[in-house]
Amino acid sequence: MTITRESLLTLEAYSKIRKSSKPEVIAHRRLRTVHLGEHISVQFEDEQTIRRQIQEMLHIEKIFDEDGIQSEIDAYAPLVPDGSNWKATMLIEYPDPHERKRELARLIGVEDRMFVEVEGHARIYAIADEDLDRENEEKTSSVHFVRFEFPAAARDAVRAGASVKLGCDHTNYPAHVVISAESLASLAGDLR
Repeated sequence: MTITRESLLTLEAYSKIRKSSKPEVIAHRRLRTVHLGEHISVQFEDEQTIRRQIQEMLHIEKIFDEDGIQSEIDAYAPLVPDGSNWKATMLIEYPDPHERKRELARLIGVEDRMFVEVEGHARIYAIADEDLDRENEEKTSSVHFVRFEFPAAARDAVRAGASVKLGCDHTNYPAHVVISAESLASLAGDLR
């Protein structure tokens, strides 16, 4: 289902369900979040997470005119997976500001070293920050948008139940984790 102006709730309608739907939204987001080591989490987006994000932006900014609504849709809709990929928000989190500054300098390029590895298939490296570059010579950003583009055979394997690892082979952040069966079941639904 694509996100259109007509498919979004009005500000009034959203306001009525915003609080009551929050536990369900949090549970869905948690199911689609994979923690990689202590400091990186990858939140896999889907139509539901992006629809909520757009509704939140419209609510917070009190946007109700057609152009404003379309502008929010245009900004976020590219983050919805299209059947051949997983799209995600990658967060690098260090609570201490000094440690964060130091580590973001050490992690330049980390977003390009993120991968998913489907059992029996080659690693699929992230295509990062297609909208704009989020790093400079001094540091990487703490937020990146990544896309993992699956070859057909790897898509079929995931949908057939193959195990999948999320990993990073950056020199300063080597890590990998097997994606839980629950999360993988939700993510497999993004692939056609």
